[in-house]
Amino acid sequence: MKKSTIVLIVILVLVVVIGIALVGGYNKVVSQRESVDTASANLDVMLQRRADLIPNLVNTVKGYTSHENEVIEQITTARENLINANNIEEKAAADEELSSAIDALMIVVENYPDLKSSQNFIQLSDELAGTENRIATARRDYNNAVQTYNLTIRRFPNNLLAGMFGFETVEYFEATESSQEVPNVSFE
Repeated sequence: MKKSTIVLIVILVLVVVIGIALVGGYNKVVSQRESVDTASANLDVMLQRRADLIPNLVNTVKGYTSHENEVIEQITTARENLINANNIEEKAAADEELSSAIDALMIVVENYPDLKSSQNFIQLSDELAGTENRIATARRDYNNAVQTYNLTIRRFPNNLLAGMFGFETVEYFEATESSQEVPNVSFE
């Protein structure tokens, strides 16, 4: 065999190997990005489930408390903010706002023994608690998918692929700084 033929075969083999590596790397990044999108959608479903439970809980509380309008308004506003959130940062902030408002509502409920013993309230509280657990799991799953994806697109040689095809890092679902604050509830 001629030397030029051997060089040509080696070049073709290298091109094929590099091509396979590029395709494999690209497909890996696409799969992981899809995992992030799926986890985000699952988180949205859980947040929507909680948002759907809130009006029933609020109406139940309204039936027993006639003068706790401030807490009810906080929950209603926070729920609207969550429903209207457009990106993960807005969702995280609205989620924290709603969680704080629900915590404030539960503090108010302590002053109404009849409400606390209401079967409807107990059932809604249990559903809400279960949903909160699902939200925590969905947040964790989302952040794990984001971590895997972000690590993949930052590591060599995938970082070259990510740059060529426009893959960008994704934000984590993080608690806001205000989540560290204790809600202020007044019983005046």
